[in-house]
Amino acid sequence: MVVRPGPLLLQWTAVAPMIAVVLLILTWGRDLPGLLVIVVTLVLAGSVLAAVHHAEVVAHRVGEPFGSLVLAVAVTVIEVALIVTLMIDGGDKSASLARDTVFAAVMITCNGIVGLSLLVASLRHGVAVFNPEGTGAALATVATLATLSLVLPSFTTSAPGPEFSTVQLTFAAVTSLILYGLFVATQTVRHREYFLPITRHGRVVTEDQQAEAPTTRTAMISLVLLGLALVGVVGLAKGVSPTIESGVSAAGLPHAVVGVVIALLVLLPETIAALRAARRDRVQTSLNLGLGSAMASIGLTIPAVALASVWLSGPLVLGLGATHMVLLALTIVVSSLTVVPGRATPLQGGVHLVLLAVFLELAANP
Repeated sequence: MVVRPGPLLLQWTAVAPMIAVVLLILTWGRDLPGLLVIVVTLVLAGSVLAAVHHAEVVAHRVGEPFGSLVLAVAVTVIEVALIVTLMIDGGDKSASLARDTVFAAVMITCNGIVGLSLLVASLRHGVAVFNPEGTGAALATVATLATLSLVLPSFTTSAPGPEFSTVQLTFAAVTSLILYGLFVATQTVRHREYFLPITRHGRVVTEDQQAEAPTTRTAMISLVLLGLALVGVVGLAKGVSPTIESGVSAAGLPHAVVGVVIALLVLLPETIAALRAARRDRVQTSLNLGLGSAMASIGLTIPAVALASVWLSGPLVLGLGATHMVLLALTIVVSSLTVVPGRATPLQGGVHLVLLAVFLELAANP
């Protein structure tokens, strides 16, 4: 991370979040005409890129693995807020929005971000090298959270349909938070070395030699601007969500595609940051971002929607269908085989990207 010279508050990465917040205030609660939707979308995209920049500044200041954790949690906050606000306004048609978005996030992170990172790193550096202990622990947590939250509801009998009863939903929310908290403690305190980038000889990279860390003042300003960017992204995405839903309906696509679009939107910062790390041969950082985001997506979204269900009148559908269960199981098996050696070639990256392509194709044509 290189902090560019010049007045920080005059750079585009500072101006974009401010414009997004002002535009959010001017458009909140209003129907947006076509031209304004285009303007909002462009500002939203700029805010996403600005959020990536400021998250990376903060991440570079605090170091790994805290850096990837900051970005993963920041992006998940966007997703959770967006899901909850859309569920409140969406009525019965949003009953499965949380499930669709969380599952899409898992597939995009575990197959898209991981696959792209492995492919880019292995093509650029010959072989992608990472720490199997830390990556395996992250994958095990993701697999457990995904199964408990997205698979079990399809087999329980206390509530009709693929839903949890109130007691079961509360239990799932509490266990999700406990598992996520336990993983964060493992990643940042007890076994931090498992989640640090390593060299091709297996030595831990303790510091980034490519750039000097930003000052505390710069990092604090970036933290504030990151917050503004996230508020702008959440609010503006909610504003254009009716356009997304109407576009999906006009194209004759299933409503589940809305969840895929939301997941693609909120995971864009993670994807960009992971690819940058892979190009620098910091594959472990890329995997921390990908799997950490999948874990945060489940571990924080399920408790949030469980809490929101207190005042939501409609059902909360969490259980996956048979096709998606097969895709999830295949993703877990393939990911396990990828993680065990601690090294990956372009083949492994390609396999994960094919799984993502299958998911996207089935989302549009179930």
